Amino acid sequence: MKIHISGSSVDLQRAAKLTPQKRVIILTPTLVLLVLISLYLFLDSSLSLLRPPTAVIGHHGWLRSRFFGQREEPKKCDVFRGQWVPYPNATYYTNETCPMISDQQNCLKFGRPDTEYLRWRWRPDGCELPRFDALEFLDIVKGKSVAFVGDSVGRNQMQSLLCLLAGFSKPEDITLRYTTDAINFKRWFFSDYNFTLAAFWAPFLVKAANWPEDGGGGFTRTSLMSLHLDEPEPSWASEIEGFDYVIVSGGQWFYRPMVFYENGRLIGCSSCGVENVTEISRFYGYRIAFRTTFRTLMDLKGYKGVTFLRTFSADHFENGPWNDGGNCIRTMPFEKGEVKLKMYDYEFYRTQVEEFGSAERESDRRTSRDRKNKGQKLRLLDTTEASLMRPDGHPNSLGHSPHKNASFNDCVHWCMPGPIDTWNEFLLQSMRPEEAPGFSFWRLR
Repeated sequence: MKIHISGSSVDLQRAAKLTPQKRVIILTPTLVLLVLISLYLFLDSSLSLLRPPTAVIGHHGWLRSRFFGQREEPKKCDVFRGQWVPYPNATYYTNETCPMISDQQNCLKFGRPDTEYLRWRWRPDGCELPRFDALEFLDIVKGKSVAFVGDSVGRNQMQSLLCLLAGFSKPEDITLRYTTDAINFKRWFFSDYNFTLAAFWAPFLVKAANWPEDGGGGFTRTSLMSLHLDEPEPSWASEIEGFDYVIVSGGQWFYRPMVFYENGRLIGCSSCGVENVTEISRFYGYRIAFRTTFRTLMDLKGYKGVTFLRTFSADHFENGPWNDGGNCIRTMPFEKGEVKLKMYDYEFYRTQVEEFGSAERESDRRTSRDRKNKGQKLRLLDTTEASLMRPDGHPNSLGHSPHKNASFNDCVHWCMPGPIDTWNEFLLQSMRPEEAPGFSFWRLR
């Protein structure tokens, strides 16, 4: 028998004739090698059952994984946490290159003297938020449709998106094919990409009317409203099933006096001043309105789209309330940590996010009960922090409301161009394919 060691051989029979001392010297390396080989083969066969596929860990990664723990996945970058930094070329369009800007948000058209508010860019902590790429967005939505459901701030975001895209594909206003209310409801069609962009005005998301129901007068800023909390607003619920992306939002209208109904029965009110009606927190109505909205979308059998919750956008009134001299005359963003949400605004934000989490869990439960039901995708557009830090981004006295009797400053809506364009940078980032590590430190840093 011969065993090769480093290219040489040893005759074991000849070795047997040597003295014991010489046999030990010659045979010891051989025996040590035999033991090491046997140990390796034993360990290799024993650990083979522990090896995950190399496609998951990588070549020989099983050894590192076995003795040093699984490799951590790349950390995700939270693009919604950060600060505003100077950026001289932050704008994507002007009021001249985008003639579709509403007068209510057209600050440059009506003579805003400062332009510093146009020179800031959102920088997340620990990573970068890519600039808005209109062609990439249009490629993603080619042959599809996007709808904004909510109040006029939601429509404000839709108009921002319209301007971001209009420089690359000409949109056609097709609103009047669907409604006679061309102010509160909008539809645009990009024929080059077979893409539809829409806005459904539903300030409470649920069915709402003046109280009492036959009171008339329309929605005003002080009118007492009746909300049927368990019924979605028909204007969007009857149309939304065929859309591929739905961005839901709302908030400011819930500051007004409201009467609440459930199952057709009056259950109470918030700041209504009506005798013998139980006072209920406005946040209860807000919670159930979002709960109804998410439930409605999940129950629509034909709806296979992606639902986004765009979080609460706080106002920036200073020096008085909105209807008594309040204004927003700042020209610079707040620095990180300089401002916090007011108590009521925080409650709106917290309520939204909690209901979003409940909707995610319900979607998961439906999927686990029925494997054929892949569930629906829900994603969060947490614009609250970035928006809170931009008191300089509102029209103030320069926005011309379509309501002729408006004589107050506007510290709720956003100038265009302006900070609201960043909301659509968030939107594009969230719409990118799931397999792309869009939010990881590894990808964006």
